[in-house]
Amino acid sequence: MTTYLARPIDPTALKELRSADDAGRRTVPVTDEEGGAPLRCCLRRSAPGMGVPPLERSREWGSIALVSYAPQRRRAAENGVDPGAYDEQGPVFIHADECAGPDGDALPFANTHRTVRRYSGDGRIVGGRLVEPGDFEASFAEAFADPEVAFVHVRAVEYGCFLYEVRKG
Repeated sequence: MTTYLARPIDPTALKELRSADDAGRRTVPVTDEEGGAPLRCCLRRSAPGMGVPPLERSREWGSIALVSYAPQRRRAAENGVDPGAYDEQGPVFIHADECAGPDGDALPFANTHRTVRRYSGDGRIVGGRLVEPGDFEASFAEAFADPEVAFVHVRAVEYGCFLYEVRKG
């Protein structure tokens, strides 16, 4: 059986995003009153009240931040390629302070409809599809059966936001 690895935002990128985002804006920590925000640093959902004063919260809680993130721009820079028109940036939630990262290797945020965008090694879109809950493994197998596909992005249907990158493990 093939394993597919969900990859959170790289720790080096997270460190940079916690100061200024990919749009050049200063990162501003906020309290998450409702909870449920998909955190791209640890691939978990935020808890209600994240950001309450330190003496009133547990250690795993912390402020979150909504930052602008450009995954293809960063990937292109790492690989020495031009992202071209695929240089998009969009909003993502992260912990405002360093966190422990993902807990385990389960595919996160897979309990609802998502889109899976396929990319070539040079970061060009080569396809995609809507994925039903419970159908992620099949969509990844289908994507990676194409030799041109180097990685995929899982994105939210509602807003089109980047959730995480997947590669074959």
